[in-house]
Amino acid sequence: MRSPRDLSVPNAVAIDIHCRNVTVSLSGSPVLTDVSFEVAGGAWLTIIGPNGAGKTTLLRVLSGLIPYQGNARLSREEASELSVRTRAQRVALVPQTPLLPEHFTVSDYVLLGRTAHIPVFGIEKQDDLDVVEECLSALHLLPFARRQLSHLSGGERQRAVIARCLAQQAPLLLLDEPTASLDVGHQQQVLGLIGDLQSQRGLTIVSTMHDLTLAGLHANQVLMLHAGRVVALGTADEVITEENIERYYDARVRVQRDGDTVVVIPRTGRGTTT
Repeated sequence: MRSPRDLSVPNAVAIDIHCRNVTVSLSGSPVLTDVSFEVAGGAWLTIIGPNGAGKTTLLRVLSGLIPYQGNARLSREEASELSVRTRAQRVALVPQTPLLPEHFTVSDYVLLGRTAHIPVFGIEKQDDLDVVEECLSALHLLPFARRQLSHLSGGERQRAVIARCLAQQAPLLLLDEPTASLDVGHQQQVLGLIGDLQSQRGLTIVSTMHDLTLAGLHANQVLMLHAGRVVALGTADEVITEENIERYYDARVRVQRDGDTVVVIPRTGRGTTT
């Protein structure tokens, strides 16, 4: 069996992202307005911002799941114009609140990630089963392979969702709060695994994060949204600042550097959010 390091598509072509004036309205209310940015193929962009800023909506635009105005190009193709099968081969999405078939075993659920690689009316091959086993191993889920999803803890379920995403072997990973429900050890392991895949296989990654310290840990760029607009874009040092956090999160924090890591420490104070 191949090493767990071979979880992505061998020789996959990295996908770059070009968004221009992306605008989304839901039920007549603007959610995103004139959002523009670029992500180079093989880079990691983390999207941050307070609740309701439009982070999840932007991921759904990139995954072609909702209508939008403007352009959201994945390399040369508009996200909204990809067929369902092509999208599944190129884009893997870990949603914030995934739908989980409770009666599925962990192994069968992760195997769903191989659907786009199995011919219509075909069945899975040994290669597909190998990929599933590699994903389970990488996320420490082999002991739970035959356990039903309904019998897992919240953190174990989150790891199963990420394993299913990795099983797609798509060159673009969209991760909506990928460390939600994970303890600090598994947060480090999951982000470390994704970071390894990015560097080894040239994967393009777009993630959303609430934890501002984790947000800048692996990202090449950080994009801050507020009220559906881009208010800052750059490195973690440039975007995750005390001034930006106070202005857009209504929070007082202290921002420090610990080696290459930007560390955000809440500060208490009257009339502030911590």
